Amino acid sequence: MRCVIFDLDGTLADTSGDLIAAANSCFRALGLGDLLDPAADAGTALRGGRAMLTLGFSRVRGYGEDEILRQYPLLLEAYARDINRHTVLYDGAMEAVAALRSDGYTVGIATNKPERLADTLLRRLGVRDEFASLIGADTLAVRKPDPEHLFAAVRGAGGDVSRCCLIGDTATDHATARNAGVPSVLVTFGPAKADVIAMKPDGLLNHFRDLPAMVQDLIG
Repeated sequence: MRCVIFDLDGTLADTSGDLIAAANSCFRALGLGDLLDPAADAGTALRGGRAMLTLGFSRVRGYGEDEILRQYPLLLEAYARDINRHTVLYDGAMEAVAALRSDGYTVGIATNKPERLADTLLRRLGVRDEFASLIGADTLAVRKPDPEHLFAAVRGAGGDVSRCCLIGDTATDHATARNAGVPSVLVTFGPAKADVIAMKPDGLLNHFRDLPAMVQDLIG
């Protein structure tokens, strides 16, 4: 069965506001105030918790890798407590998912967000049941850009690994698709548009309304 696998953060949903709020809660607990800006640092937020901690601590003195490792689980706890205050699905995302399913594709998610948090967020947003599979950062012994992360999501959705594509927003998603030997579509409406265009993926998605036709061209 033809299969479309989506990344989550920065692809289906803008999660940057809640991620930055969780990181800033860690910095405030250390007496450092809010070191990250929700708008200017949105791109870093979509690369994950460690990236946010690294950026924040780079703006002050006296904090290194040890503190990043100590704060990371605290960041996840803070994020889990308030995971969908600011998060929104991108315009047209779920309409595109529904159209793909109606056209006979199965759909799933492969994300480097911990599986428990991804599942919680999708349920809070009311869309978990729209996806036949969910593979998170800790579901397997590997994660993106290892192709097995993508293949597991395809198989979990009942799809054919030879007839799938990955929809994402970062170099990690692009590399995952390349490693798997499948097409990639990267969204251009995130904070890293110029970088995405420079990667020259198989497709550039400006709005989700264009996705069903793009997938048809790529995998039939």
